Amino acid sequence: MAGASDLLDLAAGALAVSLAPGIGGSIAALRLDGVDLLRPLSETDRRNGNVLGVASFPMIPFANRIGGNAFTFEGRTVRFAANNPPENFHVHGTAWHRPWTVVSADASSATLALAVTDPDAYCYQAEQQFQLADGGLTLTTTVTNTGAARMPFGFGHHPWFPREDGVTIAFDATHFHLNEPEFMIGKRIALPPELSFGEPRPPPDFWLCSDYGGWEGSATVRFARRGLGLTVRGDAVFRHLMVYADPALDVFCLEPQTNASCAFNRPGGFDDPLDNVVVLSPGERMRGALRLAPFRI
Repeated sequence: MAGASDLLDLAAGALAVSLAPGIGGSIAALRLDGVDLLRPLSETDRRNGNVLGVASFPMIPFANRIGGNAFTFEGRTVRFAANNPPENFHVHGTAWHRPWTVVSADASSATLALAVTDPDAYCYQAEQQFQLADGGLTLTTTVTNTGAARMPFGFGHHPWFPREDGVTIAFDATHFHLNEPEFMIGKRIALPPELSFGEPRPPPDFWLCSDYGGWEGSATVRFARRGLGLTVRGDAVFRHLMVYADPALDVFCLEPQTNASCAFNRPGGFDDPLDNVVVLSPGERMRGALRLAPFRI
C-alpha cells in the first residue's frame, strides 16, 4: 500500500517529474538532464510530510490570503482558521494541506483528485492532470463547486525556484498591487518601471511579496550556472503572477494564479474584472492549464 509520503515518478525523454500526492498533491521535483529546475523536496521534508518543502503546491479554492480570516459574499460570512503559523491569516486555500488521491497514472502522466466538504466554507472537487512530454509538463487544474450555494473561486500553483548567482526572471504585466501589513495585498497601481521584469533581471535584492496583475501569461527563469531555463505559460484564466523574493532565502517564487491576491476582502473585488474572481454556481466548474517548458542555454 502506498504511503502518505510516497512519490510518483513520471518521465519523458530527458525530462523527469516527481509528484507527492500525499503531501498536498504537490510537485516534488522537476528535472531536465537530471538537473533541478525547481527547489526539490528533501528526503527529510518528504518523511515529515512538509508541504512547505515541496517544489510546488496547488492553491485551491483561491490563491493567497484571506484578511481577517473571513469574507462576506452575497450576505453570507465565510470564516477560516489561520493555517500557516506564525502567520495570523488563512493562506492559499484548503487543498495544499490535504492528501490527494491518485486516480490514474502511467509512465508519463497522472491524474490526482481531491474532494473537500465543509458546509461552513467550501465544498468542491479538484483535479490535477499532469501530462509529461519531451517539450515539458502540462498541468491542467479543474475545480467544481459541489456546494449548495454560489461561491467565489480561484486557483493557482506555488513553485519554489533556486536562488543563485546568474538567475534571471522575465515576464510582462500591466499593473502592480501595493503591499499592506502582514503580507496582505492592496491597492492596484500602474506597474512602476523599477519593479518591472519586462527585461530579464535577477530576483530583487530587497524583500518583495507582490501581485503583478495583467500578467500576459508567460514567465521565463534562466539558470546560467546550470545551463538551463524554464518557461511557465498559463491559459488566459491565469491573469496574475505573485512574486515572492526574500534576499535572506535561497529560493524565490513566481506563482501563477487566476484571482488577484486578497481580492476576496477588497471592496468590489468580486465584481472587478481585473481581480478575476470567478463565481461558480452549484455544479459549475473552472479549468486552466499551466505549461512548464524546460530548455537548455
